[in-house]
This record gives sequence, C-alpha cells and structure tokens, in this order.
Amino acid sequence: MTVQEAKVKLYRYCAYQERCHQEVEQKLWELGVRNDEADEVIHHLISEGFLNEERFSKNFASGKFRLKHWGKVKIVRELEQRNVSAHCIRSGLLEIEEKDYQAVLSELLKKKAESTEAENVYSLRDKVSRYAIQKGFEPELVWSLLKELVPDR
Repeated sequence: MTVQEAKVKLYRYCAYQERCHQEVEQKLWELGVRNDEADEVIHHLISEGFLNEERFSKNFASGKFRLKHWGKVKIVRELEQRNVSAHCIRSGLLEIEEKDYQAVLSELLKKKAESTEAENVYSLRDKVSRYAIQKGFEPELVWSLLKELVPDR
C-alpha cells in the first residue's frame, strides 16, 4: 500500500470517530505501512487535524462517564493503556463536572443497594462498594457516600 492510499484510508478511519495515536499506529501496521512511511502518515494526520490526542481524551472521558458511568480511576487506566500522555489525560478528566460525578455515583450506589440482597448492613455496604470501585470510582468517595445512603440500623 502506498503512503497516499494509507492517508486516504486513515482519513476515513479518523473521521468516523476520534482515535488515539496507538490505534492509528495499529491500523497502519495492519495495512502494512511501517517505519518512516507510518511516521509520515501520522504527522500528516496531525497537521490536517484528523488526529488529536487531547480531543480524543476529552471525548473518551466524557463518553465513558456519561454512557457507561465509569469512574475517573477506570478512565485514567484505560487512557494509560492507550499510551495517552498525562497532560491529555488531565485535560480529558476536566470534562467531567464534579457535581455530575457525585450525582452519578450517588444514583449508582442507590440503585445497586436497592437491588442487592445482604444479611446485614455491613455486607450490603461491602457488596455495593465493591461494585462502585470496580466501575472506577475512588474508594474514599464511594465509602463516604455509601455511609450516608446506607446508614447503620
């Protein structure tokens, strides 16, 4: 595949949805474009505005939070796996409003507590907290909200 053909394919690939550099590099590898040619294509995509990691990070963070109700810990971990820079990760997390974050966590905890059966209040808190922490919410925040929502009986 020529560099020009790779550029055309990757224009469509990046226009479809935001991509990080790692995804584009993987796609180039699959297309058989390597080394200097791959660098040239990536540089061209960046200069044309098709590839922007900060924009990717912002869209990723806000999308995963709004749609899947992921916490910041899980979002950061996923972005780090995609080799997104720390600056871009911080920028992406700024897209999540703190009041919305706490409201989503509170609603998530309420729903899980209502649908969970447990022998006692401590067992219930344990099950609900594990669920929220697995979704990527900070343990300290989970426990502080959970103690308000599920008081000692």
